[in-house]
Amino acid sequence: MGGPPMPRHKRDAHATGQARRPSHNVSMKIVIAPDKFKGCLRADQVAEAIALGLRRTDPNVQLDLCPVADGGEGTVAALVAATGGRLVTRRVIGPLPEMKVDAVFGMLGDGETAVIEMSAASGLALLAPADRDPMATTTFGTGELLVAAAQMGAKRCILGIGGSATVDGGIGCAQACGLPVILEAGEPVSPTEPLCGRDLSRVVLIKHGRGSTVDRMAITVACDVANPLFGPTGAAPVFGPQKGATPGQVIELDAALRQLAGRTGKTAEANTPGAGAAGGLGFAMLAFFGATLRSGIDSVIEATQLRERLAGADLCITAEGRLDGQSLHGKTPIGVARLCRELGIPCVALAGSVGEGLEDARKEGLTAWFSICDRPMDLAQAMAEAPALLGRSAENVLSLLQGSGNRRKSARMNSAEPSPGGA
Repeated sequence: MGGPPMPRHKRDAHATGQARRPSHNVSMKIVIAPDKFKGCLRADQVAEAIALGLRRTDPNVQLDLCPVADGGEGTVAALVAATGGRLVTRRVIGPLPEMKVDAVFGMLGDGETAVIEMSAASGLALLAPADRDPMATTTFGTGELLVAAAQMGAKRCILGIGGSATVDGGIGCAQACGLPVILEAGEPVSPTEPLCGRDLSRVVLIKHGRGSTVDRMAITVACDVANPLFGPTGAAPVFGPQKGATPGQVIELDAALRQLAGRTGKTAEANTPGAGAAGGLGFAMLAFFGATLRSGIDSVIEATQLRERLAGADLCITAEGRLDGQSLHGKTPIGVARLCRELGIPCVALAGSVGEGLEDARKEGLTAWFSICDRPMDLAQAMAEAPALLGRSAENVLSLLQGSGNRRKSARMNSAEPSPGGA
């Protein structure tokens, strides 16, 4: 009595009679670790569709559903589903100071880890194309979400920083978290007037967050770009135009980001790979919050305890909407496959479509990969039928694997029998 709650993946196994121990009724242990099918199915829905197909083939198969993500869109939903956590909604400042949005973040099943997608509060998708202007946008709402997580008792936070509408160097986020931000005239900023990209050149000093509301949290930033804060490959030149920046604004913002790093004495952090992510929010998290930057999929693998859940598995099935050469650069299926390679576990990927450039996928740990489309169909039809297509593909994978295993078993038995007329 009174012990810690059983993790969700163990509760699920227990409740369905699929406890994590050997049994003559359990033919095989399979871990299902897919990403979302963007615009079609969440990662947990992909996992459930695969599980249905596997159970049709073998009702006794032992399954552990562990939806995952790469730190971008869908990370909150995947981690909450994988750990038995809960979603939390807060009304915060949007990408424009005059906007209010209902942003969702997650508290994971351990009750101590928050997961936040900065795009929920400060994302480009929240703005109409005509409203995109990195001089006017702010990360203030992202800071409000960090504060909300800390106030709920989170000791750790995973912050995904993809899809931003901002190039404010993270000054809005720092302001919202209560960090002392000093402007060039010596005055502190107003707590109710969010700083934007146009204010970058006015910031003289931002003090580290010791004593701030979020200081009690260890923050890991899920980041898969290697851009520095400023320079030819920095936040403004590379990402500014897609956020609405004019050529003149790109030059102005890049100079202001360089100035911010110099004035605050954080040039080393500014040159760290990933500092330019999310318009410089990566830099702010390093320089003023003491955060750690990590690969998105690596952060998710750790949070879901996927390594531990793969122990003793016969197979791992991963999935994503599209699998091609770009997947080799930090996407979910390859991150999962690399872990499986390390553990010596076969890994099969299912995808809505399969493109070119996968020649090195087996070196990364993928045993095989298949498109789930079993006949000619257009995108709309494939999306409408995705759950059924995933299930049928999973059935085929398991049938092939079990058939191969039965043939090997039969061959071993036959080789052990004495030949006719033998002694």
